[in-house]
Amino acid sequence: MLYEPGKEYLMEARLLPLARAAGYADVDSYLPRIFSDHLERQRALDALTINETSWFRDNTPYQAFTDVILPELLKARAATRQISIWSAACSSGQEAYSLAMLLDQHLPGGWTARITATDVSTEMVARVTAGRYSQVEMNRGLPATQLIKHFTRVGAQWEISPRLRDMVQARTMNLAAPFPPLPRFDLVLLRNVLIYFDLDTKRDILRRVHAVTAPDGYLMLGTAETGLEAEQHWGRESVGRMQLLRPAPSATRIPPAVPATTLTGA
Repeated sequence: MLYEPGKEYLMEARLLPLARAAGYADVDSYLPRIFSDHLERQRALDALTINETSWFRDNTPYQAFTDVILPELLKARAATRQISIWSAACSSGQEAYSLAMLLDQHLPGGWTARITATDVSTEMVARVTAGRYSQVEMNRGLPATQLIKHFTRVGAQWEISPRLRDMVQARTMNLAAPFPPLPRFDLVLLRNVLIYFDLDTKRDILRRVHAVTAPDGYLMLGTAETGLEAEQHWGRESVGRMQLLRPAPSATRIPPAVPATTLTGA
């Protein structure tokens, strides 16, 4: 993750409570502990990660998914009746579960879908797995019809239905590091995260994402990220107001590390 010059105070504010809890007077004396202690390093990553998200965020990507991407995938995957999606940098899971709601609504009977949700923060991954959200989080973009259909009140929180939770598999993963074994994905959502990396890291991530995207698959970036120089591995396609990236046929591809497996979907 890249913090711009002048933003050091943000790191200080987020790490100082951890430093003091670990018995250090300041962040400078705490830093060696982060580099030598895996658990402390994970706590620091959790504290530094920006977890801004909401249900059906920006709406346009979800409209493109239901209007164009899903119908095209239903044609292309008619033989296997399986769809695989990766929600990268998933935060607390609203993006992954928003997609699950749309799949539950639009996926024909007899089809299966798997959504792999990954984030560098173990805390966020645990939240995705639990599928529980506060009332404040529920008020951020979730239509009332979806709330009634897919959630149950549990104390002060709302819990997503087992049907949708079974469609989402959450795991910890650092995009800047070599990827663990992954299946091949029909759609990858890498939205609003590349802006936090330097240019070389962005290009490297896009190269490695290309390797696990189906040749006829799709990649969605955030609005501020569509101008990235990704032409070596990706071609561009407009869907309404949405700019999608498609794997370039001439780019060198690497076979997926493991075969795709599916979880029961709609």
